[in-house]
Formats: sequence, structure tokens, C-alpha cells
Amino acid sequence: MTAVRNETEIDIGEAGEFAGPLPGAGAPHLPQQPDLVQLLTPEGERVEHPGYPLEVSDEELRGFYRDMALVRRWDAEATALQRQGELGIWASLLGQEAAQLGAGRALEDGDMAFPTYREHGVAWARGVDPLHVMSLFRGVDNGGWNPVERSFGPYTIVIGAQCLHATGYAMGIQRDGAESAVLAFLGDGATSQGEVNEAMVFAASFAAPVVFFCQNNQYAISVPLERQSKVPLYHRAAGFGFPGVRVDGNDVLAVLAVTRAALRAAREGQGPTFIEAFTYRMGAHTTSDDPTRYRLADEVEEWKLRDPIARLKAYLSRSGLADAAFFEGVDAAADELAVRIRSGTVEMPDPPPTAMFDAVYAEQTPHLAAQRAQFEAYQAGFDGGAE
Repeated sequence: MTAVRNETEIDIGEAGEFAGPLPGAGAPHLPQQPDLVQLLTPEGERVEHPGYPLEVSDEELRGFYRDMALVRRWDAEATALQRQGELGIWASLLGQEAAQLGAGRALEDGDMAFPTYREHGVAWARGVDPLHVMSLFRGVDNGGWNPVERSFGPYTIVIGAQCLHATGYAMGIQRDGAESAVLAFLGDGATSQGEVNEAMVFAASFAAPVVFFCQNNQYAISVPLERQSKVPLYHRAAGFGFPGVRVDGNDVLAVLAVTRAALRAAREGQGPTFIEAFTYRMGAHTTSDDPTRYRLADEVEEWKLRDPIARLKAYLSRSGLADAAFFEGVDAAADELAVRIRSGTVEMPDPPPTAMFDAVYAEQTPHLAAQRAQFEAYQAGFDGGAE
């Protein structure tokens, strides 16, 4: 079985070699704002931020690189599988690995995460088997993981609805006296949705222990950020009465530090925080989208110089924290993962057609039973029956 790489995958170089910009090579910088939190520059240089100190071990740094590289390979394989007709659709996270892994690794035991449909990196951080995500996009089930066991909610397709779920859950654990927090993921486009604003009103009013983590990847679907909001998104938090912070979403260390601080504040009863992770969607919104219709190739090339994996690879290499053997090992692990994802996906058995009725309600209603009987009678008219 041969694993297939996505043709849009960003080159992060051969093992031990940095494919990104070198210091002084003219790499573009994020907006120069005093409140932009950054701990690792696009050139791979470690810097400090007075408000967000971070101590991280060498092993953790290598672990972050491995996580991001493997999740990117998973994403590439899933995109290829969709193009070959094995998935109904796929929502790529290409370019957003640091935002998702940094936030996912900031969660502690007892914390709960509520994703959109793109948080594959957070799923990975919470120990969800990639095949349990693939089964959702293949259409054989609603997602194979147990949200309670993984502390990771179901993927949410309805834009912004997960923020209401997260806030309600946070209000619940608040009343239970639990010392834990909730992380709600959303995109920049979702900030225009009524559900998101309603969730933030409730979160502020009840000081709910929830953190709203917005991955601002610059485009909702095809609408650029500047057409949607005339102010930075994190400024909106002030209107609801709680803090907002903008972090370099391509800097896994800064995302980790900021999200840890926000979750800690939530656990301590300080209420919600809005985090704007300033990042970029390198691929299409989903595999049904054509991003070349609404953005220029030059913009994509500019953002490639801020690649989250390349900057960490540069730091590890220059600091002597990882050698060629380490990077070769990660590449080999990525190849193994890709083969497992491909074989596991194409071998998934189709569910019986009547399975669509099984998980609608906890108990079957008379109306649903009548629908099922009608469907079974219809299926019986074909060879093979309802099953």
C-alpha cells in the first residue's frame, strides 16, 4: 500500500535541513503590535515576552515538532484520499498546526475541548485515533471517539454552535464546583455568527470558565478578514467585558503559553478570555473550495515563509536539540502513519442503511419508528434487502 503526499504540502526540507528563510533573508513579519505575543520568530529565533514566560523542556520541543509533522502528513493523506473518492469531503488544517497543537497541549486533565470541523491537531493532542476522524469524513459514522473519554467533543459543522455548547458546559462544571476549564474553537468567520456572540454574552455574564480560541486564518471561506471586521478580532472581547489577546498562531510556543495562561485564569474563577491566533490557511477551506478564485499566489508564498513547522525545525537544528537522525525518524513515523490512515480508511466497512435511525434520539419515537419501517419497506424492494 503506497501512501500519497498532498501536492499542496509545504516543503519543510530534508531531515536536518531547514527549508525556510534564514535570518536576514527578508522573511515577512506579522503586524508589528506591542500586544502580539511571539516567542519564536519566523526565522526560528527564540525571544521572550514579559507577559508570557514559558519553560519548556528539550523533549517537549522535539515532541511538538513530531506532533506537527505527523498531523501535517495525516492532513496531506486525507486530502489525497478525498481527491481519489475515498472521503466525501475534507477540511484541511495546512498551516494551522502550531495553533492547534499549542492550544491542544495546553489543556489539562479534566479540561474539555469543543472543536469545529478542522481541529485535527487538537484531536491528535487529546489522543483521538486519526481513523476515528476519518470515519466521519468517509460517512460511515458520526465520529468514532468517545467525547467523555477523550475530553474532546464531536466535530461541529454548524458554524459557531460549538461556542454555545462550550459555554453551557462551562456553566455546568462551574456549578458542579469542578476546577477545570473549557476551550472553544472557532474561526474568524464564526465571529460574525449570532451563536458566537450569544455564547460570549452568557460567558461574560456568568464568568464561565471558558476560553474562546479563534484561529484567524485570514479568510472565512472566501471573504478576507478586512471585509468582515474593521478592528482586530481580539478587540471584540472588550465589548463583552473580558480580556482579549492576539498571539502569533504560527508560533507553537507562544500559543502554548497564552492558552495555558487563559485556561489557568478560567480555572481560578477569573472568567473567559478570547484568544486570536493570527495564522493562515495554506490550503482550501475544504476540498470543495478553490482558493485561487479569491486570493493571490504571492500571498500564499509570503505566508510560507512563516511556516510553523519550518521555524521550529530551524530552532531545533541551530540549538543542537535535534539531529538528522531525529528528523529522519519523524519522517519514517509520518510514512507509517500515512500508510495506516490509507489502509484503515479504505477498509472501513459501510454501515447498514438503517443505521441512520439508530442515534437520532436516545429512545426511538413513534414517528421515527414509522420512518424506519417505511425505509425498510422501500429497501426490501431491491436485491439484498434493508441490510
